[in-house]
Amino acid sequence: MEIVYALAIGVLTGSGVWLLLRPRTFQVIIGFSLLSYAVNLFIFGMGRLAVHLPPIIATLDPDPTRFDDPVPQALVLTAIVISFATTALFLVVLLASRGLTGTDHVDGEEEPEP
Repeated sequence: MEIVYALAIGVLTGSGVWLLLRPRTFQVIIGFSLLSYAVNLFIFGMGRLAVHLPPIIATLDPDPTRFDDPVPQALVLTAIVISFATTALFLVVLLASRGLTGTDHVDGEEEPEP
């Protein structure tokens, strides 16, 4: 399970960096989103990946080493909300910039036609 989890984080990070290096602003925004998903998965994984363990304490004498850490889960939930709002703000700025300049290049200049 850890291998698949690490590969998913790697693929998201690689795709995000590749999209960040593209010249179009929409691709840059999607790259930022993929990077934020990768970071969220990484933080979530820091709470420990466990299979077949109860998410809540069911006994009177609980052993805290057997349970997942809830702090990374709370951090990831907060990060998801913040990244969604940030993506919405970036999309509004993208649309305004495209309306003002007529292009969606990150430097504002369209490539010459071959």
